Amino acid sequence: MEFIRAGAGKAELYRLNTRIFENDISFRKSYERLSSMRQRKIDAYRFRRDKNLSLGAGLLLDYGLSRYGLREQDVLIACGPNGKPYLPEYPRIHFNLSHSGEMALAVFAESEAGYEVKLGCDVEMVQQADLALAEKYFCPGEYRYVAGQENEQRQNEAFYRIWTLKESFLKAAGLGLSLELDAFEIQTDADGKVRVCQQVDSGTYQFEEYRFGEYQAAVCFYERRE
Repeated sequence: MEFIRAGAGKAELYRLNTRIFENDISFRKSYERLSSMRQRKIDAYRFRRDKNLSLGAGLLLDYGLSRYGLREQDVLIACGPNGKPYLPEYPRIHFNLSHSGEMALAVFAESEAGYEVKLGCDVEMVQQADLALAEKYFCPGEYRYVAGQENEQRQNEAFYRIWTLKESFLKAAGLGLSLELDAFEIQTDADGKVRVCQQVDSGTYQFEEYRFGEYQAAVCFYERRE
């Protein structure tokens, strides 16, 4: 497990390689730490890799909550209208989960009194980019950014860079699939700073990007005084 300070120092990011759960003893030991709800999610998957990912996400959630004196098996987790999970009994603690391939990711933040916080993360294994998919679902500027890369590997990296940034924004804003991917645009300033051009709200969303070997990840963080 790796810890990274994120969200301009106001959030905590954790990642875990779920390959460790190929060991049956490690799998069972971690499985038994989690709530019956998470165990049912794990059990619902057919393939071991998917079970491992769900277990890893649950374990990261449990570890992150322990930093606030809580346990995953003891808290109530609810979902907003578009599926974003939250803690109704602890409204100042925010979290988001993602997983892909053999990596699980979790991000946590605690809002100060009088502040609103939104938080989202996404991780994806970098694979062959689908340019037809990018042309169909990305904004024109985003598609040109991906298609205009000098070679196939760069296109793959650019595709998943845009994808993770867009997904992290959707998850932070709590929009899920209710907003089309081409309804907002990810832009990069001359100094490399990422921003989102959107009409969802008047807030400013901050982005941080990470590369973990063959994985691309992004965190989206929003904070404003209420």
